[in-house]
Amino acid sequence: MIITISGFHGTGKSTIAKLLADKLGILYYSTGQAFRDLAKESNMSLEEYTRFVEKHPDVDKNLDNKVVEMAKKDSIIIDSQLSGHILKSIANFKIQLTCSLEERVKRMAARDKTSYGEKLEETTIREKSELERFKKLYNIDLSDKESTVEFFDLIIDTEHLTIEEIVDKILTELDEI
Repeated sequence: MIITISGFHGTGKSTIAKLLADKLGILYYSTGQAFRDLAKESNMSLEEYTRFVEKHPDVDKNLDNKVVEMAKKDSIIIDSQLSGHILKSIANFKIQLTCSLEERVKRMAARDKTSYGEKLEETTIREKSELERFKKLYNIDLSDKESTVEFFDLIIDTEHLTIEEIVDKILTELDEI
């Protein structure tokens, strides 16, 4: 089974995907973590690496090609903003997580032990860059809410739900397919 979990930064993709992978006993992969690891390996902040990637589209393409290759090998949960789109023809179940920008930034600031203002600036830069890159590279508009509703099998607003409630909701939906 191939499950994708998409959504903007801080919606809970990684936390939810890791728990689901554990409960289902399948592999887990995060392009967000891979991106952070590449930034660290390059001795760059996320903002610096984001600007670098704007000029080097091969980074995005390599990460996305890795997602496709991993999905072809085994059952997996892939956490990535684009995973639902990139794997649309082979994914068994596509999930979109949503949440307000304010709550997402609060979560990420707490996770990264940084200030709200610093995380807001970083997130704004990253998401603006990603929206432009993904539109240019793949003609995918992640801000188009109308096509999102039509595209994903399940959309969950994570703002007022616990992690357990979100995982239970997904498992219930998976039992029905």
